[in-house]
Amino acid sequence: MIKNIIFDIGNVLTDFRWRGFLEDKGFDEAKIKEIEKATVMSPYWNEFDRGALSYDEVMKLFESENPDLKDDLFRAFNDIHGMVTGRDYAIPWIQSLKRAGYNVYYLSNFSEKAYNECSEALDFLPYCDGGILSYRELIIKPDEKIYELLCTRYSIEPAESVFIDDTKANVEAGVKYGMKGIVFRNYEQVNLDLAALGVEF
Repeated sequence: MIKNIIFDIGNVLTDFRWRGFLEDKGFDEAKIKEIEKATVMSPYWNEFDRGALSYDEVMKLFESENPDLKDDLFRAFNDIHGMVTGRDYAIPWIQSLKRAGYNVYYLSNFSEKAYNECSEALDFLPYCDGGILSYRELIIKPDEKIYELLCTRYSIEPAESVFIDDTKANVEAGVKYGMKGIVFRNYEQVNLDLAALGVEF
């Protein structure tokens, strides 16, 4: 019996629109690919989400490996308001689940800078029963310790929980820990998958 619904945030309850965000700043496709390779695809990006590197530290590392992009990187990431944006269904979805008696939690790889500068996209957080943002704990998905920490902190039984994430590896890690798992493709698909697990709301 499912009692707990655990959501990833980026590209599930919000849009992590880093590509559109860079387009908004006037970068063309070729430059966006360069910036992507230098940042989002870099292992330092995960360490930034983990909270192991500050913004200044991660930028210095990006720049040290991509000195020709220094000005572009500053222009791209000095101010990241709008990189994460809200989805209209987030709060109603959470409210519907809670009215039906389910506990709702979040479990997300999220940097401190994104939390501070994209806070308007996280307006659903107070509606949840709790959750974990990676930068506060120095752990990121799919490390098993982050699932264990969530369950320990909130007395969650993994077998009574379903974890929803847009990244297959993260869902697989949750399943390995003992949860049910759904790979997010869209809102309608997840609701069908929840119904198949007996979640009614």
